[in-house]
Amino acid sequence: MYNLLISLAVGLAVGVLVKLAGGFSWWAGIVPGVIVFFATYIILARRVSTRVQALMTTVQNDLQGQPANQKEAQGRVDRAVKTLEQGLVWDKWQFLIGPEIHAQIGMLKYMIKDLDGAKPHLEKASTRNYMAKAMEGALHFRRNDVPAMKASFESAAKSGKKESIVWAVYAWCLLQLKDKDAAQRVLARGVEQNPSDEKLKGSLAQLQNDKRLKMKPYEPLWWQFGLEAPPMMPPQGGGRRVQFTHRR
Repeated sequence: MYNLLISLAVGLAVGVLVKLAGGFSWWAGIVPGVIVFFATYIILARRVSTRVQALMTTVQNDLQGQPANQKEAQGRVDRAVKTLEQGLVWDKWQFLIGPEIHAQIGMLKYMIKDLDGAKPHLEKASTRNYMAKAMEGALHFRRNDVPAMKASFESAAKSGKKESIVWAVYAWCLLQLKDKDAAQRVLARGVEQNPSDEKLKGSLAQLQNDKRLKMKPYEPLWWQFGLEAPPMMPPQGGGRRVQFTHRR
């Protein structure tokens, strides 16, 4: 990463200058060199972070409000994706920037049902972004790739173990595959990680009592996965709202 290399170069240069200019030993140059290295890295990292955050703010503004129709929603997402793609230039400069931007692009494309466009971005998404990995799992489910589906959901459950939506969507997909036992085990794991989560407890109880898994408690995030049709919107609503989800 360029920021790291630049910082190392500056820190090394300072260490050498201290040695040569002051006639000190090489050890004497280590401390100022290390200090300058960290200071330089922090400054460069903040510069990149500020520019990426400005792009994120633009995206948020583009996606605010209820679109009048599906065409407008599509246009908003297209603009947001183009804005986010500008941030990929910083991928080689700063750790984690590229994977997070890929996560956001992948989620946006997934939510407008551009599965082919979403897939490569979700594959490159940060494993720390549980929503991106959960959507990747849902995408694999829709394409009947069960091993890949489970791998993605397990990744999502690792980083988003405190998020009930991850466990619920994972269990829902397993149920559609007629694997009720696996769905119960997933929800039991979710309850174990979140003992005070009444939604997960209720979902687990539904399966234990041979009832249908109801996803209403997980709305509105549930609709972003596109696995069930949402309730009919009023005519003037013009479609489902596209939400931009940040990793916590």
